[in-house]
Amino acid sequence: MEHTIMNKKKDITALYDKQGSMFGMFISPDLWAAIHKEVEPIIDRYLEETQTPLPEPLDDWNRLLDFWDFAYEIDMDVTCELCGNTTEDWMADDPRKFRLKAANIGGLTCFECQSCRARVSKQHFKDKITSSCIPFCEKK
Repeated sequence: MEHTIMNKKKDITALYDKQGSMFGMFISPDLWAAIHKEVEPIIDRYLEETQTPLPEPLDDWNRLLDFWDFAYEIDMDVTCELCGNTTEDWMADDPRKFRLKAANIGGLTCFECQSCRARVSKQHFKDKITSSCIPFCEKK
């Protein structure tokens, strides 16, 4: 059973478990509307500093390699057109200059630039490779 203590003056509810340990806070919609612009950047910064990034989808990358049937060898180079970050082999870099974000057997690969967080996409076609770079955009 959850226990709550309400401080109506501040529109904040502390949430406690059976043992009396606080596990969260509830903030009223009115209070959140008043403070969210100042609080959200602090929460985002905290989460960015404390959360472990999702692992790279290397199984998808390996599946692409397994089905590779293009006339050219697999390319490992990645370049960010926005900040100039570049590598000849994204997997060999330590620390990584680019993190794999997606890959599929159709030949699409997407990377995140670790310098400016832009999304670098490479489309592998039978006779050519095209790439595009999209700037990072904070959530709206």
